[in-house]
Amino acid sequence: MATVVQEQRLQERFDLWDVNGDGTIDKSDWEAEARRILRGFGEPEDSPKATKLMNAYLGMWDYLANKAGVGNNGSMTPDQFRQVADRHILADDGAGFAKVLQPTINAILKLADTDGDGAVSPQEFRRWIQAVGADPSVADEAFRRIDTDGNGELSVQELVQAVKDYHLGRLEFSLLGR
Repeated sequence: MATVVQEQRLQERFDLWDVNGDGTIDKSDWEAEARRILRGFGEPEDSPKATKLMNAYLGMWDYLANKAGVGNNGSMTPDQFRQVADRHILADDGAGFAKVLQPTINAILKLADTDGDGAVSPQEFRRWIQAVGADPSVADEAFRRIDTDGNGELSVQELVQAVKDYHLGRLEFSLLGR
């Protein structure tokens, strides 16, 4: 059962993904969100990195839609979204985060990783934060908190853990926008 903070964050996420504002989320909302992130990075929609991001977002949509029983072409209400997220992502201290979100986090990392070293530097992280529409004023502090091994760069695992910690109420900074 999700806590109050977790419920609030799931509602925030739902609202972010409800791009057309119709009170439900569907595949087109997820496509629009991926395009918004691509525009934020200045990435052409036909690039390999863009394809990877779109596929990751649509894979996440397919997984959640099927778990909610609405199918790939259906739509999900806020209650359906919260229930499926609670059961398949938040349960067992967020055991489903890596499975569901790692492909998306990895695709965003590829967009942010301008030097191609497979990790995110502080400068690349600031670019990430701006591109997804998160609060840039706390980027440096968030970077320090997320860099759990203290090596001055963020790995996919640290980034997935940060998204998980945000949704579980352990971190006050969202890496996926707003």
